[in-house]
Amino acid sequence: MQEILAKLDSMRAAARLGGGEKRIASQHAKGKLTARERIDLFLDEGSFEEFDMFVQHRCNDFGMEDQKVPGDGVVTGHGTVNGRLVFVFSQDFTVFGGSLSEAHAEKICKIMDQALKVGAPVIGLNDSGGARIQEGVASLGGYAEVFQRNVNASGVIPQISLIMGPCAGGAVYSPAMTDFIFMVKDSSYMFVTGPDVVKTVTHEVVTAEELGGAVTHSSKSGVADMAFENDVEALLQLRRFIDFLPASNREKAPERPCTDPIDRDDLSLDTLVPENPNKPYDMKELILKTVDEGDFFELQPDYAKNIIIGFGRMNGTTVGIVANQPMVLAGCLDIDSSKKAARFVRFCDAFEIPILTLVDVPGFMPGTSQEYNGIIKHGAKLLFAYAEATVPKVTVITRKAYGGAYDVMASKHLRGDINYAWPSSEIAVMGPKGAVEIIFRSDIGDAAKIEARTEEYRQKFANPFVAASRGYIDDVIMPHGTRRRVIKALSMLKNKQLQNPWRKHDNIPL
Repeated sequence: MQEILAKLDSMRAAARLGGGEKRIASQHAKGKLTARERIDLFLDEGSFEEFDMFVQHRCNDFGMEDQKVPGDGVVTGHGTVNGRLVFVFSQDFTVFGGSLSEAHAEKICKIMDQALKVGAPVIGLNDSGGARIQEGVASLGGYAEVFQRNVNASGVIPQISLIMGPCAGGAVYSPAMTDFIFMVKDSSYMFVTGPDVVKTVTHEVVTAEELGGAVTHSSKSGVADMAFENDVEALLQLRRFIDFLPASNREKAPERPCTDPIDRDDLSLDTLVPENPNKPYDMKELILKTVDEGDFFELQPDYAKNIIIGFGRMNGTTVGIVANQPMVLAGCLDIDSSKKAARFVRFCDAFEIPILTLVDVPGFMPGTSQEYNGIIKHGAKLLFAYAEATVPKVTVITRKAYGGAYDVMASKHLRGDINYAWPSSEIAVMGPKGAVEIIFRSDIGDAAKIEARTEEYRQKFANPFVAASRGYIDDVIMPHGTRRRVIKALSMLKNKQLQNPWRKHDNIPL
């Protein structure tokens, strides 16, 4: 027995050492933590229960039979974050560059299967050189097994990918199918083909960072939701983020005791919207002054900035927030903002998270670039997402809600439950000047007449009262009371039940 115990201790030590002291030092020299250090920082202290510590690859080609390390380049198991169960896999770059073998994939698949059974989030800490070339198609098969589980888990349990090193080729598609992707600046990258292949095929000279770094994907492509400065910040922010999410689609998001008064008024909001309808203001100010304790976790803050998405709490309950941002492109909806918001709305709906929509939208972005790139279909994604959503939907129109964009932004016609408007709101087919120039085209040469007609149109339509008279707006509320009214609406909707017609699945305009 003593001999077996000694062997057990030896194998555990070997597994914990990964690729050895030299490679661990190399990982640290790059400013990166090791796979196990990341898990220790991410999970509650002492909560990690490891699976498959002794698993090894089964490859005997190219001298691999002499290179076997317990764990085979990935640490898997479960633990808790602030007391709540999560499953985690952390790829170990010190072992074969974190490359994925058949055995490596099986370890990941095992925890994903277990997470689905018990209903708990799966967190992937990715740091891998890709498929293990020595294993050929067995490695590719391993990736596909993971992909299938990503699809099966979608909308059932939250899936989050934290890219903390290289992620290239087929490896990028598993994170792409997860709900959220976070990256670390200067040490992580994602791309389907690397800089060398790009140079050979297209003759473009580009660095790995420019092609697929954290800044690129969080600001240009929209692939990543957040980019953090280093491993430590990324892991700590991930802990904060998970607190907003439910464990699965069978549970509600956790409720926190709320110390922020429910009936707190903020008089500064009464002057948030400028008198000049063409002057911008920062919609984030409204969000921060409305949610509990100003705690708002914004997603994709550097991509499609004309729309804001993220999580906050109202009376201790998680709420998904979608808001037009007048500071950028006047808050117009374009291709990128439509896709960004649509995916977020669908996540909230899948996991029973109520949606608060703050509207100031003058319309969809005009121009050949938008039309040639399919704004019709991309804009329809957002419309589809809102119309399909059965969760509580509360909408507040702060200023402009023009044309089709009014319809799209969680209007009463798309089954908005409670739709409020501020006195400063303007709900119309289009802005007064544009409308008058169409209706009274024959008067365009007469500036005084046009101005008079514009003022007449403004008085009649550039206000919330026509919509309110038809019941499209439930109430015109004072800005300072927004928090109180929204919380009351959400409280009333707490037990809302609504079912879409039976179908195998919908056919969203992808």
